[in-house]
Amino acid sequence: MTSEVIIDVQPKEISIALLEDKSLVEYQNEPREATFAVGNIYLGKVHKLMPGLNACFVDVGSEKDAFLHYLDLGLQYSSYEKYLKQVVSDRKKLFPIQKATRLPDLPKDGSIQSQLKVGQEIMVQVVKEPINTKGPRLTCDLSFAGRYMVLIPFSDKVSVSTKIKKSEERTRLKQLVQSMKPKNFGVIVRTVAEGKRAAELDQELKTLLHRWDEAIERVQKSTQTPMLIHEEETRTVALLRDLFNPTYDGIYVNDADIFKQIHHYVSMIAPEKVDIVKHYNGHVPIFDNFNVTKQLKSGFGRTVNYKRGAY
Repeated sequence: MTSEVIIDVQPKEISIALLEDKSLVEYQNEPREATFAVGNIYLGKVHKLMPGLNACFVDVGSEKDAFLHYLDLGLQYSSYEKYLKQVVSDRKKLFPIQKATRLPDLPKDGSIQSQLKVGQEIMVQVVKEPINTKGPRLTCDLSFAGRYMVLIPFSDKVSVSTKIKKSEERTRLKQLVQSMKPKNFGVIVRTVAEGKRAAELDQELKTLLHRWDEAIERVQKSTQTPMLIHEEETRTVALLRDLFNPTYDGIYVNDADIFKQIHHYVSMIAPEKVDIVKHYNGHVPIFDNFNVTKQLKSGFGRTVNYKRGAY
């Protein structure tokens, strides 16, 4: 069976079609104007405390100040705060997180003013887009998402997706990841990691650790606040991350910039498969060339035909 991904990039939208033996089996469509800042990590500055809400407003450079509730500081906030001070205290030599001291968990019934003050720098991640008059929603529980796992700094726990039912596989994955990960990092193993080899998991873990290193190095060298220190993958790459399978025979995209992004992503997670990413520049529209348009019209029409004559 041949599997191909066809990506149609248009001015206002991006469509992704998954073909198996030339038959359309999955289709996703996203508007291009969506900002998708969710996942971005910033070095922000506390702008205003709101004791009545047990929350604060943080300047992350958006039009409206972002909202951070006390409960979204996360249990490991004290460890983050201490480590952040150690990082910015030495602009030349980076203090490794593996040597950082983990402090006791933050009490759930505490107050925002006991932890933060106006003007304080803080590392935050966007968890919800701005809506109308409201700014983004933030958390200090940072995470770096990959295809097979999610990396969580200042955690030591390895958890496995509950959708993986076989106890032997759950135990294998947990022990495997536990042996790979460095100190002061936690990992959530995603469902698609089921059955994956150690080498594949190790490769992705190294990629996620590299993203953390890049982010914290930006904090160390920062000269202004607010500052974007980690940008989530573009929406196209994020969609492909959840679809990607090393058995694909081809990934075709009709846009040069998106092609470069996907080529770079595949080169990191599966360098031996980077040649399957191809830039389509034919005169016929890409969906027409791969017979996707006809199948979409048939699939979303009033009558849908099935094999053996049923409809």
